[in-house]
Amino acid sequence: MAEIKNILVALDLSNIDTTLIEYASFIAETLKVNKVYFVHNIKKYEISELFEEQLKGINLDEIIGDELNEKVEERFTSSTDWEVLISEDPYSESLIDYIVNKYEIQLAIVGNKNKIKGTGVVSGKLLHMLKCNILSIPMNSKPVISAIWAGTDFSSASNKVFEVAENLQKTTKATVKSVHVYNVPLQFSIYIPKEHLDSKIENHLKGKHEKFIKKIGYKGELTTEIIPGRDTGIAEKLRTKAESAKVDLIIVGDKGRNTFSSLLVGSVTDELFNQDLNIPLWIVK
Repeated sequence: MAEIKNILVALDLSNIDTTLIEYASFIAETLKVNKVYFVHNIKKYEISELFEEQLKGINLDEIIGDELNEKVEERFTSSTDWEVLISEDPYSESLIDYIVNKYEIQLAIVGNKNKIKGTGVVSGKLLHMLKCNILSIPMNSKPVISAIWAGTDFSSASNKVFEVAENLQKTTKATVKSVHVYNVPLQFSIYIPKEHLDSKIENHLKGKHEKFIKKIGYKGELTTEIIPGRDTGIAEKLRTKAESAKVDLIIVGDKGRNTFSSLLVGSVTDELFNQDLNIPLWIVK
């Protein structure tokens, strides 16, 4: 995997900031990164005209910068260098994209904004804009990685997923499970009894998985699980199974293809990114 040297953390002055700072500290220390940039965008156009008079002569950049520096100082325990960047831009996504390119960011950490309104600073558009990895963190996530699920569709696009998983396993000693979710093709299910079709597909996919793992040369310990999606969408099935298994991190790619599923195709990754996941989601670019 490409070495993670610089990390961006998107903050929005809400309660999720504490979670993001503490998780960033854990990742920075675990991966021995060079620097972490904490970014906040002030959208002054959202401030009502009613308050323009009261805000005259007040330096919002300085006030907010001091507040965030104090919060990071308190919560960021890693020895990694860090810096708070305050900006004013109509679009947070374009600002983050600019900073990712300017500071050569390899990982952007953002809050999962779906569960609680107002606790995220970015939308799904960021998923398509950024060229770096994205780590989406839900509210109150514990900075621990002991069980990882690595999503695969056995395509070359998912190789990078296992590079990240292997590196994290090496540094955290976490267990790693290779997971593939499939749906039975409707055009076949009409003619073949479901139990026979499931069995045939699972045997086929187990064979593909063995070949795939051998090809990528995964060096750590790895288990596997083939999950039938049935009537549930692939993203939803992966979410419910991972949450019931108490997984600490799901890693998926941003693209891929497969005969029986589309776990890594953009639409499924979009769905995962925009769900109310209770588990951190690492999207590999």
